[in-house]
Amino acid sequence: MKTTRRETIKLLALSGSAALPILGQAESADQGSYLDILKALSQLKDKPSKLRFMIPNGCQANLKPLQALLSEKAGISLDYAVAPVDDINTQLSLSVGSDDLGDLDLALPATFGLPDLATNKVIQPLDRFATQYEPSGFQSDALYTLGDYFHSNLFGYQTDGDAYTMFYNRAWLEDSNYQKSYEDRFGRVLAVPDTWEELDRQMQFFHAPDQGRYGGSLYRTAGYLAWEWWVRFHAKGYFPLKDDLEPQIDNAAGVAALEELIRAGQYLSPGSRTNGLFENWAEYGQGQCYCNIGWGGTQKYLNSSESRMRGKLAYSPIPGGVIRGQTVSIPYFNWGWNYTVPTGARSPEASYLVALLAVSPELSSLAVRENGFFDPFRERHYQDDVIKQMYSESFLEAHRKSMQNSIPDFYLVGQTTYMATLKTYLHRALRGDMSPADALQSAANSWRGLHHRFGLETQLKTWQKLKSRYPKTLRALLT
Repeated sequence: MKTTRRETIKLLALSGSAALPILGQAESADQGSYLDILKALSQLKDKPSKLRFMIPNGCQANLKPLQALLSEKAGISLDYAVAPVDDINTQLSLSVGSDDLGDLDLALPATFGLPDLATNKVIQPLDRFATQYEPSGFQSDALYTLGDYFHSNLFGYQTDGDAYTMFYNRAWLEDSNYQKSYEDRFGRVLAVPDTWEELDRQMQFFHAPDQGRYGGSLYRTAGYLAWEWWVRFHAKGYFPLKDDLEPQIDNAAGVAALEELIRAGQYLSPGSRTNGLFENWAEYGQGQCYCNIGWGGTQKYLNSSESRMRGKLAYSPIPGGVIRGQTVSIPYFNWGWNYTVPTGARSPEASYLVALLAVSPELSSLAVRENGFFDPFRERHYQDDVIKQMYSESFLEAHRKSMQNSIPDFYLVGQTTYMATLKTYLHRALRGDMSPADALQSAANSWRGLHHRFGLETQLKTWQKLKSRYPKTLRALLT
């Protein structure tokens, strides 16, 4: 991913929260969580004075409250190894045995990579520490914890609510001329769409390049493309695998979802095929596109002074489809950052306590307030006045719905390999190098081989558990 837009990255630079005074004002009943953790950390006999911490570029500001508290109250400093957003999981894996990074004490990889990092012993299980230190009810208001676990073992703590959210140009939606023209043309009311079919229709309607107007800014790069297809496919009414692990991604529904995705590309902005994360934000913030797909970090940018779209957006969970006659939404949690302890950590107990402190209700609220990647993931975050101002209440309403009902990412052993294979073939179809049917058939064949490579028995067990964690209402409709 390109990260050359200096003006965008500046938005994610360190900002000044008065972390310790705010904590001092917390209600006494609420303080036990972080104060008890801080006390346990301070009393460790082997407490280090410095922790080496690998982080994704863009979350430095989110870590300021933690950094300040550790320095003042525990005598611990954080030494950051900063990795590119899209490469941190790979760099973390390569750190094992590395002279430069082999001494990592903490890491913030993307949540979808935890199955591979755990399987390859890059990160260590945290259950023994959680049993000793995690306060009772600590995760009771956390909206998404599934990605923290692998094979029933705790490997990390979610610190970022990355459920996909849709963004719409509200002025275009509410324009009376557009509304009349749309209804005359399609016999439908112009409103926030609840299905992909309706969204594609609206993007086609608004797309007018000769007038400097585009239907959308949806991602069409190889690294991001699969996530949209994944939701489009689920919206057709299918799980990606049958109960016996036989892939369904290449069925007629999968092919149709890919054909629709490719066709929708006609109505996207010129930069959609090449834009990475920051470029996408900057382009959509110019106000020339109808819709976009993103996360809370997207909204932090769009709700800032850097964006022409500030205060001009409508939001919703990601579109769904009509399954067995029922219109359903398909929210999707597909990124997130996770506090983990590398296998080579010099004081894993101290590293764990820092991670626990970081995601405590008090510290996590301060972190989400900052201009960085971390987004709400606890119920209390949505009631915080500063967070409301940072995101806007209308966005938080849509985001909370998505977090509460998200389908999980594809947390199998070898997740990275499965998804990399799918991304490769989807992109080949997008480029026209293969037909959608051939591309998905090739991906399915590769998946069959991966099942054997990673162990059929293990994958069967993992898939059955993962499938059971889909939202109950949606699970009953999917085949």
